[in-house]
Amino acid sequence: MKPSRLLLGLLAGLFAAAVLLGALPLLGVDLAQSLLPMAWGLALALSAIAIIDGFWLRQRPSPRLQRELPGNLPLGRWSEVQLTAHHDFTQALEIEVFDHVPEGMAFEHLPQLISLHPGQQTRVSYRLKPLVRGHFHFARCELLLPSPLRLWQARRVLQLEGESRVYPDFARLYGAQLKAVDDWLSQLGVRQRPRRGLGLEFHQLREFRDGDTLRQIDWKATARKRTPIAREYQDERDQQIVFLLDCGRRMRSQDDELSHFDHALNACLLLSYVALRQGDAVGLATFASQQPRYLAPVKGPAQLNVLLNAVYDLETSQLPADFSAAADLLLARQRRRSLVVVVTNLRDEDDHELLAAVRRLSRQHRVLIASLREEALDRLRQTPVEQFDQAIAYCGTLDYLNARADLHERLAAHDVPVLDARPGELGPELVSSYLAWKKAGAL
Repeated sequence: MKPSRLLLGLLAGLFAAAVLLGALPLLGVDLAQSLLPMAWGLALALSAIAIIDGFWLRQRPSPRLQRELPGNLPLGRWSEVQLTAHHDFTQALEIEVFDHVPEGMAFEHLPQLISLHPGQQTRVSYRLKPLVRGHFHFARCELLLPSPLRLWQARRVLQLEGESRVYPDFARLYGAQLKAVDDWLSQLGVRQRPRRGLGLEFHQLREFRDGDTLRQIDWKATARKRTPIAREYQDERDQQIVFLLDCGRRMRSQDDELSHFDHALNACLLLSYVALRQGDAVGLATFASQQPRYLAPVKGPAQLNVLLNAVYDLETSQLPADFSAAADLLLARQRRRSLVVVVTNLRDEDDHELLAAVRRLSRQHRVLIASLREEALDRLRQTPVEQFDQAIAYCGTLDYLNARADLHERLAAHDVPVLDARPGELGPELVSSYLAWKKAGAL
């Protein structure tokens, strides 16, 4: 409990009056004999009223608060949290509310003043933006309750349990129709290349149309129907995609609000969504993490929820990337031929170990290496050199990028495709490569 501004103002006024009464006789000003007792009386009266008001405040019940918190929050996006105050007060009053937000979340519009009116419930809201993924627990909410005479304020801490899970930014992956998704992918820069030839999987028979080729004609069906009948093919379905996700120290780099690891998760979820819509199965395996995780490839829209629940609390570690151990683990668990997407940040020292691991994987699977490139390197390369320190940084950046490019060329020489992309562009580039291979029947 602490004094309010009103009580502090009254005490300051009494103190100023006491100082003035004490100084006037020294200046030769005669005062009425009754002023001094009157001042003491006012001070004693104010003290008594303040004590009584404080006692009333201690007896006053706290309002009941209710928090409406979304159970799932997207990383890096603002969401709204609502607080509802229930009370039994017979007079209007204002309270100040502050919700104890867990560490790792940014917030706006806290604390807030809430006006409580008799017989009514009051609802306010504030904004919340998670900065990291994981499981968050809300434990309490704090409020400042005024006394009936507004002379005191009591700090009340209410136990208000709540919890929420912070997932990768999945908001745009739900509730979208196929055309909306295609439009969104086009805006992101995903390019669907023209088909070369036909799909590999038979779909149905139909009447011959303009634009069909003679190779599509089914001669037996044409003879029976006595009209041209064409075969319609579709892209192969029931393929399998497995993400081999690096959770080591090299994925902890950060160029903006999201780390490279969070960008990699968003890219994997985007490609998973597209692949599941295409009828393929999607799985995931991690390496260089404290607790490696593995999800077997499964088809169907429900697999996206399984992936989200498997990676929402996944964190990077300080461990180095062990590509050899990751390849052994995947080969032991994934027997069927799949597209293995290795998501990492390649370095020049990865040459021999990485190439040996990819060779073992390529005997059974199709391998694609998706390597994230730091945007800071591109900025350093384009920065004008004016000082010695800038020259050192520029030369070091070029040396690193050249070594990285040499590694990519050596991998390409061994028929290992490498997708080198900045973190924000990784998702569209992955989807473009997948759709191109899908239409070419290369999976």
